[in-house]
Amino acid sequence: MSDCAIQVESLGKEYRLGVVNHHTLARELQSWWAKVRGKEDPNSPLQISGQSSPLTPERFWALRDLSFEVKRGETLGIIGRNGAGKSTLLKILSQVTAPTTGQVRLKGRLASLLEVGTGFHPELTGRENVFLNGAILGMSRSEVGRKLDEIVAFAELAQFLDTPVKRYSSGMYVRLAFAVAAHLEPEILIVDEVLAVGDVQFQRKCLGKMEEVGRQGRTVLFVSHNMTAVQRLCRKAIWLEQGRVVQQGEVAQVLSSYLQNGSESACYKAWDDPAAAPGNERACLRSVKLVDDQGMDQVFFHLEQNVVIEVEYTVHRADTVLNLSLSLFNQEEVHVFASPSITDPAWFMKKHQVGSYRSRCLIPARLLNQGRYHLTLLLVENGRTITAQADRVVTLDMVDSGAGRGNFFGSWGGVVRPNLDWQTERL
Repeated sequence: MSDCAIQVESLGKEYRLGVVNHHTLARELQSWWAKVRGKEDPNSPLQISGQSSPLTPERFWALRDLSFEVKRGETLGIIGRNGAGKSTLLKILSQVTAPTTGQVRLKGRLASLLEVGTGFHPELTGRENVFLNGAILGMSRSEVGRKLDEIVAFAELAQFLDTPVKRYSSGMYVRLAFAVAAHLEPEILIVDEVLAVGDVQFQRKCLGKMEEVGRQGRTVLFVSHNMTAVQRLCRKAIWLEQGRVVQQGEVAQVLSSYLQNGSESACYKAWDDPAAAPGNERACLRSVKLVDDQGMDQVFFHLEQNVVIEVEYTVHRADTVLNLSLSLFNQEEVHVFASPSITDPAWFMKKHQVGSYRSRCLIPARLLNQGRYHLTLLLVENGRTITAQADRVVTLDMVDSGAGRGNFFGSWGGVVRPNLDWQTERL
C-alpha cells in the first residue's frame, strides 16, 4: 500500500429495515430473558408495533463486495443514482459507521464533508468550531491559528465568526465547513453532494479549491450528480448501482457509459408514437439528438468541438410553411441564446410537402463555456404559430480539456467563452 492512500477490499454494509437501535444491551437482555421463559420476543418488529407474531427483519445490503484503490494525489469521482450506496461508502471511509464485511485501509489524515455542519457543535461559535475540527484532525492550536485568517476569508464569514453556529443558515454552515475541511491540510479530502446547498458562486469557488488541493498532491474523493464538475475535477471515476461497482476507470469512459445508460442526462430524444409526439395534425417532431462532426452520438463535448443538433420532423399536410427555432439555457436557467433556422434559405419560411425532414444546426467550437445546458425546440408555422414545442428536450455537457488555458488553472467565468482575435504592437 506504499503508493495507495485508500484501499477497499470486499466491502459490504448491511442494514436491518424496520429495526431501530436493535443492538443495545437492554434490548438484548429483554430478548434473552423472554427466550429463557419461553415467551415471545418483546423487541421483534411486530411486537413493537402491537402485533402478536414474530417477524424476522428484512435485510438490505447498501453496499456489497466493493473493491478499489485510490493512489496518493488522485481525485476520484463517485457517481450513481440516488440510493446507489455513494453516501454509505463515504460514511464508512470517514469512519462514521462500520462495514459489515470487508475492510478499509487509509494512509494519511482524513477530513470529510458529508452533510451540512459535519463535525460542528451548534453551541460553539464559528471560531471555536474551526479549532475543534483542527483538533479532531490532529492539528495543534498553533497550526490552526496560522490557517484561521485564510479559512475565514474563504468562507466570507468574518462578521459572524464569533456567533454560535446554531444561528447560521445552511449556506453559512457549508461555507465554513468546507473552508475548514479544505484548508486544514488533510492528506485525504472527502466531499459529498453537500456543495449543492451553496450558491452558484460559492460552488465554483469550492470546485476551484478542490482543483488546487488535487494539484498539491492530496487525495480527493468527490461525490456529485454534476457530471461536468466530475469531469473537470477527476481523472478516474467509479459508477455505483444498487451497492455494487458497475464500472471503474478513466473518468470520460465511466461517465459516457453512465450517461448513455440514461441515469442522468440525455443527448437523444425520440417520439416513436406520432400521436404522443409534440405537434398537431399539420406537423410533429420525431427526434432530437446531439452528434459530433462525424454524426456520432455524443454525451460530452470539449470546448474545441463543434456541437451538431440534429432534428427530424414529419409534415402531415401539404404546403405547410415551417421553420425551426431552438433556445439554449444554462444550469442557472439563463437564456444563453435563441436561433431560428433563418440561415437555411432553401427551407426557411418555405412550403413543405408531406413527408419526413431532417435539419441540422451547428454550434461552433469555442463558443460555449464549460457547463451543462438544456435545449428547448420549437416547430413554428408561418413564422408566428407554434406547432410543436419540446422543453429541455436534450442536455448538452461542455467540458474543458485544458487546451488554450496556458498557465491559468482557475475557473473561467462567463456564459460564453469565444476565442477572440487579439493583436499587439509595440509603441
